[in-house]
Amino acid sequence: MARKKRRFSTFNLSFLDIMSCGFGAVVLVYLIIDHSIEVQSRELNRDLLSEVNMLEEDIRDGEEGLVQLRNALSDVDLAIVEAQGRATRVSDEIDEYQSLIAALRGDDASDSDVDSLKAEVQALEEEVKRLRVAAEDTSGRSARSFVGEGNRQYLTGLNLGGQHIVILLDVSSSMLAERLVNIIRLRNMAADVQRRAEKWSRALRTVDWLTAQLPVGASYQVITFNTEAGTALPATAGKWLEVADQPQLEAVSAALRQRVPAGGTSLENAFLALQAFSPAPDNIFLITDGLPTQGTGAPRGSTVSGKQRLDHYRQAIKQLPRNVPVNVILAPMEGDPMAASEFWQLAQSSRGSFLSPSRDWP
Repeated sequence: MARKKRRFSTFNLSFLDIMSCGFGAVVLVYLIIDHSIEVQSRELNRDLLSEVNMLEEDIRDGEEGLVQLRNALSDVDLAIVEAQGRATRVSDEIDEYQSLIAALRGDDASDSDVDSLKAEVQALEEEVKRLRVAAEDTSGRSARSFVGEGNRQYLTGLNLGGQHIVILLDVSSSMLAERLVNIIRLRNMAADVQRRAEKWSRALRTVDWLTAQLPVGASYQVITFNTEAGTALPATAGKWLEVADQPQLEAVSAALRQRVPAGGTSLENAFLALQAFSPAPDNIFLITDGLPTQGTGAPRGSTVSGKQRLDHYRQAIKQLPRNVPVNVILAPMEGDPMAASEFWQLAQSSRGSFLSPSRDWP
C-alpha cells in the first residue's frame, strides 16, 4: 500500500514538472512574439514619421512657390497696365502726327517731310500693336495680391466682375463684436483696442480680399457708412478710383485701419451715396452685420424694435440703382434674426450673391 502511494506521488511530481515546462515554453514564445511585434512597430513608425516629414517639407516648398507665383502675377499685371498706358500715349502721339501731316500738306510742305512723318506714324502704330499683343499674352486678373492664413484659396460664388464697382463697408459700433454685451464693453475701451477687435479686423480683411480680386482694368470706390456715408478717402468723394493704382489701393486700406466703428446704421444714406457717381455702379458689395437702426435721420427713441429695423431696411433698398447686382457679405450679430433672410432675398432679386462667412474667412 505504501509502495502504491509513492508511485502516485512520483507520477504527480512528473506531471507538475511537465506542466511547468509547458507554461514556461508558452511564456517564452509570447515574449519572443511580443518583442518581434515591438521591433516591427518601431520600424513602421520610423518609416511613417519619415514620410510625414517629407510630406511636410513638400508642403512648405509648395506654399513658398505659391507665394512667389502670386507675387509674380501681381508684377505681370502691373506691367500690363503700364503697357496699356504706353499704348494710349503712343496712340495720342499718332493722332498728333497725323494732324501735323494734314497741316503740312495744306502748307505745301516738301514730300520728304511728309514721308518722314508717315514713317514715324507707322513705327508708332507698330509699337501700339506690339504693346497690345504683349498685354493680351500676359493678361492677369487683379492688381493686388492677398494671401489668407495658410495660403488658402476660396470658392465663394461672389460675382467679382464689373467696370464700376462699389464696396459698402458698415462702420457702425455693432461691427466691433457679435454679442451686445461685448459691443458695450469694447465701446468703453481705448480706440486702439477697438481697432483690433476681432470682428472689425475680419471686415477689414474682407475689403482687402475683395480689392485683390477686382479686374485690373476696372474702377472702384469704397464707401463707409454708419449714420452717415462717405468715401474711405474723403478727397475722392464722387470719383471712381483705378484698380491699377496700387499705391492708392494701399492708401484706402490704411485709411480704413484708422477708423473706429461707432454710431448707428443708416443703410438708406449708404444707398443714397451711390447716386453721386457717374457712371453709375454696375456691381455692389455690401459688408454689414444686420438691418439698419435708422433711416436718413436719427430715430426718435433710444431703442429700435425689430419691426422698425425692417421698415428702415425696406425703405433703404428703394434707393438702390436698378438692375445692379448686390453681393452681401453678412457677419450676423445676436438679436437680429430677420437680417439673414432679408439680405438673402436682396441678393437673389438683384442677381447678386449672399455670403455669411466663417470666422476664419478670409
